[in-house]
Amino acid sequence: MSSYKREDFTNSNEVRWCPGCGDYAILAALQKMLPELGLAPEQHVFVSGIGCAGRLPYYMNTYGFHTIHGRATAVATGLKTMRDDLTVWVVTGDGDALSIGGNHLIHILRRNVNVNILLFNNQVYGLTKGQFSPTSQKGQVTKTSPQGVTNEPLNPLSLALAAGASFVARAVDKDPNHLSAILKKAHEHKGCSFVEIYQDCNIFNNGAFDEFAVKNNRADNTIVLEEGQPLLYGAQKDKALHLAVEGFQKVAAEEGLYHHNPASFIDAMQLARLRFPDFPVPLGVYYQQERPLFTLEQAVKKSVSDLPALYRARASWQQS
Repeated sequence: MSSYKREDFTNSNEVRWCPGCGDYAILAALQKMLPELGLAPEQHVFVSGIGCAGRLPYYMNTYGFHTIHGRATAVATGLKTMRDDLTVWVVTGDGDALSIGGNHLIHILRRNVNVNILLFNNQVYGLTKGQFSPTSQKGQVTKTSPQGVTNEPLNPLSLALAAGASFVARAVDKDPNHLSAILKKAHEHKGCSFVEIYQDCNIFNNGAFDEFAVKNNRADNTIVLEEGQPLLYGAQKDKALHLAVEGFQKVAAEEGLYHHNPASFIDAMQLARLRFPDFPVPLGVYYQQERPLFTLEQAVKKSVSDLPALYRARASWQQS
């Protein structure tokens, strides 16, 4: 049993998000889960970019970096490469990670850097006061789309899978117990973990996920993904999803012969493409696969004994 408690991961800083913000629930889920890992607070580093989510490192009694817009994944790559003994968490938002930070995100995923990426998705720019983001839904009215968003939203899970993420999952802020369990699984995975968290911005996109995220609606409108288990949903677990040739279909529970296989990339892609309200929202681990990690030795193709000399070396080119 771990000797650490939640209090070991909190500090005296005043938490300054809007009252009712979903970030509070995510912070609480993290601080509840971290003691279970058995690692000292100084063994964790939280790296954030710009946005409301960027405040989170200030509220953790761990090491942390509040970096620049869209570059948290780049900083995390450098940190983990040099200090593999540390557990690195990237905290980012849908605007920070998928707009200006999109390029950095796809490369940390394809390289399989051993960090945990938590993407807080509220489908809007919250810190800069309500502009539409890459995940804003078509027709969504915002400060910069008064007649409704005209573009199709970017799908974070599909992007992560296509970029080569070795662990892809989804959770909601309003179910902190399930969220904590997913965060723990992300940490246990050896490779780049990507977790999309639906997070309510109650100021600029209030209730965007209530139809499936609040407790009273969850049973009928979400599916908890469990390896080897059928995709059942409904208060009586009387409905299911079945994977046919043309894709997932809604069927009666007894007809749901498909069992979740997180090792299947194609199945994960099919699940990621399901849209609410046409389908219930799958929550949990979509995909998990072990593959080689990104390391400094791999990147520079030098042995460990060569690295100190490499750091101190001058420019390697010679003028002819």
